[in-house]
Amino acid sequence: MKKVLVLGGGIGGVEAAIALRKEGFDVELVSDRDYVYIYPISIWIPTGETTLSDVSLPLGEVAMSHKFKFIKDKVISISASEGKVVLENFGEKTDFDYLVIAIGQTKLKHKGIEHTLSICGSPEETLEIRKRLEQLIDRGYGKLAFGFGGNPKAPEAVRGGPVFEVMFNVHNYLTKLGLRANFDITFFAPMPKPGARLGETALKMMDTMFRKMNIEKITGKKIKEFVEDGVILEDGTKIKSDLTIFTPAGDGHPVIKESDLPKTEAGFLKIEDSCQVEGFENIYAVGDVASIEGPDWRAKQGHLAEVMGRVTANNIAVKEGLKEGKIESYKPHINIMCLMDTGDGGALAYRSDKHALLIPLPVVGHWMKKAWGIYYKLSKLGKIPRLPGM
Repeated sequence: MKKVLVLGGGIGGVEAAIALRKEGFDVELVSDRDYVYIYPISIWIPTGETTLSDVSLPLGEVAMSHKFKFIKDKVISISASEGKVVLENFGEKTDFDYLVIAIGQTKLKHKGIEHTLSICGSPEETLEIRKRLEQLIDRGYGKLAFGFGGNPKAPEAVRGGPVFEVMFNVHNYLTKLGLRANFDITFFAPMPKPGARLGETALKMMDTMFRKMNIEKITGKKIKEFVEDGVILEDGTKIKSDLTIFTPAGDGHPVIKESDLPKTEAGFLKIEDSCQVEGFENIYAVGDVASIEGPDWRAKQGHLAEVMGRVTANNIAVKEGLKEGKIESYKPHINIMCLMDTGDGGALAYRSDKHALLIPLPVVGHWMKKAWGIYYKLSKLGKIPRLPGM
């Protein structure tokens, strides 16, 4: 039985490990966390609607359910030419036939970034957002700034949706507490039309939501630096803030940047349509660690990372003659699809080459996303069947 080493215990890495086991491979997964952090439902931690344990899925349980091995350790380096991976505690690993890299990305480092907190960062950062928000609520008033940035070298590595979701949820939370009038909320982004990937109809609807929620919007101005009490923009404008929640654009993972693997200027792995890393027959890449080719509106999302995991498993199985079929491509599956939660409802966002939609889902949208979180955990533990395409 051929052995596959999967690096990374996020949504893409876990899906790859599960799919590879189904294809009959001996699978070992390495992650520096002993749980899957379910980012799409972590948006409710800042408002206290959910907890860290609610959005964490023990990797040991997932591994046991799907019969793959799990090692908790940190990847230090990868040498593709030597077929070697170095782990912090377990040392060198060369006992694999295939390598699947799913270690994600890091974030661009803006000047003064230490004065911000990101909903797409570590779980600890999200818990700190909760703590700082509660301190302001106890005080009874405050100024909040929410924003996200871009990466000209990797336009697909933007995380805007979660920032919008947390901002709308905080608005809704403060409204329930009767404190919304005591808080100024400002949204900022360096691009002229943040959210443009979703199309013009979605942009107009978002503008309507901003006006309805009394959220000030400042866009099209580059960020000069972050300071303790706000954000300084390129024209000298200062957004005063007691709590700045900012998600930088993605940047290549340091392990990838320092490796001998082919990578883009931004440090993301160059891959074929099959998810195979260019020039290496036995190395594949899944999710944020890879450079995604496609239309201008493309974006890295969890569902695409899962597709890449399944495509990778299929292609390795076909290559090894374990199944009949053809080598698949991840590209036909590129789309933007998310249920944007507002705390008291939501909206279904979808973008493809043919369609650009944002469908309001008052009340029910919130509970649909809650239901997805339950479904994700139970299906990953093998307790309920997985629905096709979900």
